[in-house]
Amino acid sequence: MYETIHEAVNSINGPLWDGLIYLLLGVGLFFTVSTGFVQFRLLGRSIREMLGGRSSGNPDAITPFQAFATGLASRVGVGNIAGVAIAVSLGGSGAVFWMWVTALIGMSSAFAESSLAQLFKIRDPQNGAFRGGPAYYITQGLRQKWLGVLFSVSLIFCFGLVYEAVQSNSIVAATEAAWGWNKQAVGVALVILAAPIIFGGIKRVSRVAEAVVPLMAGVYLLLALYVMVVNAGEVPRVFSLIVSSAFDFQAAGGGLLGSMISAAMMNGIKRGLYSNEAGQGSAPNAAAAADVKHPVSQGMIQMLGVFIDTIIVCSCTAFLLLLSGVPSADTPLTGVQLTQAAIVEHVGAWGADFLAVILFLFAFSTIIGNYAYAESNIQFISGNRLFLAVFRMAVLGMVYFGAVAKVPLVWDMADLAMGTMAAINLMAILALSPLVLLLLKDYQAKLRMGKEPEFKLSEHPSLKRRIKSDIW
Repeated sequence: MYETIHEAVNSINGPLWDGLIYLLLGVGLFFTVSTGFVQFRLLGRSIREMLGGRSSGNPDAITPFQAFATGLASRVGVGNIAGVAIAVSLGGSGAVFWMWVTALIGMSSAFAESSLAQLFKIRDPQNGAFRGGPAYYITQGLRQKWLGVLFSVSLIFCFGLVYEAVQSNSIVAATEAAWGWNKQAVGVALVILAAPIIFGGIKRVSRVAEAVVPLMAGVYLLLALYVMVVNAGEVPRVFSLIVSSAFDFQAAGGGLLGSMISAAMMNGIKRGLYSNEAGQGSAPNAAAAADVKHPVSQGMIQMLGVFIDTIIVCSCTAFLLLLSGVPSADTPLTGVQLTQAAIVEHVGAWGADFLAVILFLFAFSTIIGNYAYAESNIQFISGNRLFLAVFRMAVLGMVYFGAVAKVPLVWDMADLAMGTMAAINLMAILALSPLVLLLLKDYQAKLRMGKEPEFKLSEHPSLKRRIKSDIW
């Protein structure tokens, strides 16, 4: 049964990803050019927006910084540790280069999707909080409710169920390698820890993320910085290897499209998208919940999250791996255990314990960040409290399932779910690109006038028929 399911999943993944890679890069390039390279021009401004977003005028909404932290909690996780190791073991060191490309181009897609999420967000009639995301801008902006529902179902399956299993699977792999802990026991412990946060809803999730994410990322970056300083003489060689290996051609798949994509490119882009989620349609669900004066403000903040996730955190893991010499054709290790072995090579046996603790924080924060995305889409489909409670129980069930399931099937199921929702979202933001450009033009015009940008719907009569809220 396991092999049958695995083969079925992979038979869909092949053609889906062959085409999706071109769509992902194409949409990213389109927004990069059409926005005038917004990810580079406004990067400094995005940092100021993020640092200044620690308060909100709406007590029912989360702050811009909490939305950033929730988005980063979902991004910065297993993909930065296990995902990079899988990309390197399958695609070679050149895969890291394609992760960088995916992030730098994808920052513009992240800007577009999160700006749209803010524009089309709604006020929850039950508690006054904001919610939104691709399902909302597809329904209102494109007037395609059926497609919004299809996206929601894809995201709920991907983030609410499959990704939760991926996170717990990686926690178990790390604790088993470091301390030999029992899988079932770890799975039960994760369920017990996650339950009160998940049942507390998105506001409790955002508060936990705000506290945990900066701490865990900071500690991991300090270790990576130490390793790079100690091995400073080797860093240029590794960088050169990453760039030169990126263009070694080895076909990743069959068919016309698959034969044109190298293994390094395929694995780098897949794992890059899994980690930074740019264009995937996930982070906009957190972005929409923030209280900001202009949609572009949160678009820039979430754009910054992609940069931090891949260009900084994923790069740290890549250099930890490649400076250690552990990744080779002879090693059977992959994923978390490969990164664990690399850290042990650098700092000694305590490195396995260190990574097990850090990975727990990374993966656990991602479990709760992923849930926040899924909750918004559950409420899009149905506001029934019983339905939401049943879903929360299903999420906890998948946390346990991931702890005891085999790794390859879990990761391939994640690729299938991620590819489906990314394809829907990328086509949607491309269709809504005139609105993205309108928002950016409005923001920049007010900056040039020396004003703090504030979006007013009354200044854009053409949008009034499409936006069903009194927020702007």
